[in-house]
Amino acid sequence: MNRLESMSVLLAVVDSGSLSAAGRKLGMPLATVSRKISDLEAALKARLLIRSPRQLTLTDSGRDYVAACRRILGDVNEAERAAAGEYSAPRGDLVVTAPVVFGRLQLLPVLTEFLRAYPEVQVRLSLGDRILNLLEDHVDLAIRIGGLPDSGLIASQVGRLRRVVCASPEYLSRKGAPEHVQELAEHDCVSFDLFAVADTWRFQVGDREELVAIRPRLTVSTAEAAIDAAVAGLGVTCVLSYQVEPALRAGDLVLLLESFEPAPLPVSLLYASRGRLPLKLRALLDFAAPRLRGRLERIEASLASHREGMPPYKKNSPRR
Repeated sequence: MNRLESMSVLLAVVDSGSLSAAGRKLGMPLATVSRKISDLEAALKARLLIRSPRQLTLTDSGRDYVAACRRILGDVNEAERAAAGEYSAPRGDLVVTAPVVFGRLQLLPVLTEFLRAYPEVQVRLSLGDRILNLLEDHVDLAIRIGGLPDSGLIASQVGRLRRVVCASPEYLSRKGAPEHVQELAEHDCVSFDLFAVADTWRFQVGDREELVAIRPRLTVSTAEAAIDAAVAGLGVTCVLSYQVEPALRAGDLVLLLESFEPAPLPVSLLYASRGRLPLKLRALLDFAAPRLRGRLERIEASLASHREGMPPYKKNSPRR
């Protein structure tokens, strides 16, 4: 019996919650998973798992043994990384995840520079708006936009992003510009339902944040589609500042209701604390953090210059 392999299978079963889920995760037949657990229990002369049709439960011995397995396999992993040179030179594979649009517009240019500077490092970039578990999905570094829950992960903030409301000059020439959030009820809106509830937007009204009802003419599932519809003159939309900055810079869209914007969202680099960081990850953190910080600062400066050059639009007239 390969003891380390059996330990890894046991951890997969515990973390996945079932033998079948562990088999799918490991690419291993269910019968093989079950046999390896049974062989491990026989070798230890101790029962580790209580199996029932609905769930698996660790015995007292099982809980102690699983904790020991995590420490042992962690030490083995550290030793292998040290032997492979990950702590002496930046080399090897890195897995990075980020939201789709942010990853494409902001992170990918930074990673391109990084890979030119470090030819012995390979990066697998996973772009998606689903939040991945860094440990279970073997992710080295994640970009997160928004507040972070308490966890054992390490976060380094590189900037903040505004939630902005905008519309095209053509639309504002026809319908006028809202001067208060309550006037949005009289406007056609393009809602991005992955970013917020489809029929409400969040604003800072006085000393508190409020959800303000809107009237969606179109609801989409991507920020790009919402921006395209707004540029086409369909209505007012609400997205993140980095998503819309190119359209603002080109004059295709105009910022609205800036004094009512809610608190900006933090942008953080997130990674697991696993003792000594591999040099490849340390190199990426040191390389990416200042460059992403600079890119976010330039976005804010671009929005400020756009504000100064914005022509006046007539006030919205309530419909009769």
